Amino acid sequence: MLNAQELIQRLRENVRKAFLGSVSSVDQALCCLLARGHVLIEDVPGVGKTVLATSLARSVDCRFSRIQFTPDLLPSDVLGVSVLDRNSGEFELKPGPIFANIVLADEINRTTPRTQSALLEAMNEASVSIDGKVLDLEQPFMVVATQNPHEFEGAYPLPESQLDRFLMRISLGYPAREDEARILMQRPGAPRTASAGPADASGGSPQIGALRRLQPVLNREDVLALQSRVDQVRVDRALVEYIISFVTATRSHADLTIGVSPRGALALAAAARATAVLRGRDYCVPEDILSNIVPVCAHRVATRGRQYNGRADAARRTIESIVEYLESPA
Repeated sequence: MLNAQELIQRLRENVRKAFLGSVSSVDQALCCLLARGHVLIEDVPGVGKTVLATSLARSVDCRFSRIQFTPDLLPSDVLGVSVLDRNSGEFELKPGPIFANIVLADEINRTTPRTQSALLEAMNEASVSIDGKVLDLEQPFMVVATQNPHEFEGAYPLPESQLDRFLMRISLGYPAREDEARILMQRPGAPRTASAGPADASGGSPQIGALRRLQPVLNREDVLALQSRVDQVRVDRALVEYIISFVTATRSHADLTIGVSPRGALALAAAARATAVLRGRDYCVPEDILSNIVPVCAHRVATRGRQYNGRADAARRTIESIVEYLESPA
């Protein structure tokens, strides 16, 4: 078996074959995978949210399923349903797409809160309850969800309890100039013609062609081994005290009505450990915590603003101001 850094680099490079955005976005998704967490990718349409999620899933030789969330989707469409077998006279479970290792929940905020709640138990406990039976999900288990900003037409805001299940909420942003030049040079979205080459033949777009041609570079055992490596990362007591100081400050800040919960503190420590592994260390340093504070904690606090965009921006600014205060000289 290859060592951890070789496995991570192989996975990173494979994802980058299809996703042409920033490397930092790829590393944030990998961090969630290593930390046994889930990731919510939120941004405007057309910046590569689904491409990043799908390329990560296709790079690992595990069971993968994709759920396209729509307003008419039902919880049973996610979890599965028991149907009567006429031959045996007994009910047989037809498992839904949640029974996979990596689940892509595409445009999760386009479905109703009733269906969104079907993911709560799975994301928190890696199990689902159907007809009074609790069924464990196979490890590794990760939900990669995408959503458009809430002011877009037909969007249902995710409740706080649902947001809290995501280790990170990240935003891809627009690509850097060099990355966008690569996208344009590859002509994604070009119409299919009679003279289309192998890339175009897989769907009319070189980018989609690259996505469909991705082959797994890690297997299930590799992912489990990397996750076990994260568990062994050392976190000094001083760093633990810093995390506690930060979450305590969010709970008493004048601009926040809800601070970071103990689950959020655990998530921040887990993300820091996974980041240390991504950077080739078996111990955490302050930068591992600082680089994860906003993506891990900003969606776990509530501000006094009412508009979603204002609240999200205010949460980020408030979180950053608390970090600056803790880092300032006494």
